[in-house]
Amino acid sequence: MANERLRASISANAATIQTVALQVGVDPKTVERWITTDRTPHRTHRWKTATFLGVDEVYLWPSIARQAETASASELVTYYPHRGVVPVDLWSSLIDNAVSHVEVLVYAGLFLFDGHPELAERLSRKARSGAQVRILLGNPASDVLRQRGEEEGIGADLAARARMTRRYLEPAMATPGVEVRLHETILYNSLYRFDEDVLVNPHVLGAPAGQNPVLHFRYIPGGRSFRHYMKSFDYAWERGTSA
Repeated sequence: MANERLRASISANAATIQTVALQVGVDPKTVERWITTDRTPHRTHRWKTATFLGVDEVYLWPSIARQAETASASELVTYYPHRGVVPVDLWSSLIDNAVSHVEVLVYAGLFLFDGHPELAERLSRKARSGAQVRILLGNPASDVLRQRGEEEGIGADLAARARMTRRYLEPAMATPGVEVRLHETILYNSLYRFDEDVLVNPHVLGAPAGQNPVLHFRYIPGGRSFRHYMKSFDYAWERGTSA
């Protein structure tokens, strides 16, 4: 039985068997067998193919749905009932061990600087070593921060905290590789990504972020959770404005 979904996705992207093979790093005959015999590739090849074609790998190979569910569940490292119980040394180790990515999506995130006074310099060092550092802060002048401040019972203090975080970041903002943007997105989660780890801090209506749970995910090939949350970061980043 042929894999018509894979064939159609290749055509829809104006791609060829040869270009897919080149992107994935396999022989064109291998890609042809994936189509003509509906053979399921190795998970690394599945992920690369799906990413290149811009579709979910479960759509291309429905038989792996159970595997994807297992991988997604395995991505959850730890659940913390509120942010205050996340170990300080975990934050420090994630920051210090990050090599390629440090990405943060928050309204203010001032607690990071309160707990790590030299964070701006540490971020600069990461960028100078080749890491991509992207920080999204809430726009202090936006209606979104005003409303969220009211909902959390702190009023204008939330906007003030966002301004303070930006000031703390100023020494790092001149470093190539460090980008800071302002957003006016209604956040459902704050995100803290360090390479293949992401800490997700869900927002509960009426409660400050620090009182809400934190979920620690670590990327596993074939898993969905890590990539799902990071898509929301990219969505907000594309709509952000320079700080």
